[in-house]
Amino acid sequence: MAALGLPQEVLPRHIAIIMDGNGRWARGQGKPRIFGHQQGAKAVRAIVTQCARLELDVLTLYSFSIENWKRPGDEIGFLMDLYVQYLIAEREEMMENNVRFVQVGRRQGLPQRVLDELDQTIDTTKANTGLTLALALNYGSRTEITDAVRAIAQKVKAGRLDPDAITQDTVSNHLYTAGLPDPDLMIRTAGEMRVSNYLLWQISYAELYVSDVCWPDFTSEHLYQAIRAYASRQRKYGAVVDP
Repeated sequence: MAALGLPQEVLPRHIAIIMDGNGRWARGQGKPRIFGHQQGAKAVRAIVTQCARLELDVLTLYSFSIENWKRPGDEIGFLMDLYVQYLIAEREEMMENNVRFVQVGRRQGLPQRVLDELDQTIDTTKANTGLTLALALNYGSRTEITDAVRAIAQKVKAGRLDPDAITQDTVSNHLYTAGLPDPDLMIRTAGEMRVSNYLLWQISYAELYVSDVCWPDFTSEHLYQAIRAYASRQRKYGAVVDP
């Protein structure tokens, strides 16, 4: 907190990050893309640790989208192995920092070795009461919303839900992120100006912050810059606020 110099009440409760630029960073180093992913995984630890120390509620990281299955098979295989290694290596750190881990995204399609480590990490950290680390893995927002609509429609068809009783909360409670607060701040690295099918329902009123820094070079100080920018803004939620 001393590094930020901000009171707790002005900090975002939930930060969502699009971790972009691993491949671009690797090319700049004259290395293959997988080297960028390795360095990107190392950057995750520092950011998770800082968010836990800042006593934020939720950090959601966009790690692997449904569209990413279109990438070359060897890169996908490497990424799946990297998730396994990361989950095994970081469990102790999560426990030390009181971090609860969850996955948001479809389980269908993920290799069993990844599912096993996801489940082990979720179970190991489930009683932790600090930061919730949500890994958006095999995630796509349009797919998420479609799955939610399908689940709601099935309840209506079965007579367990009155269509007139459907509210925005009903939709939110059927998303992969059910139970988590909506993001207050969404950060994208590597300078790209798009949201890439990420938390489209949930970021309706999130503040956006784009950093030119590629993810492997994104440090705690860059995180602080984003939070300071967030804290300087006046959130209106569509209302008129008197100066």
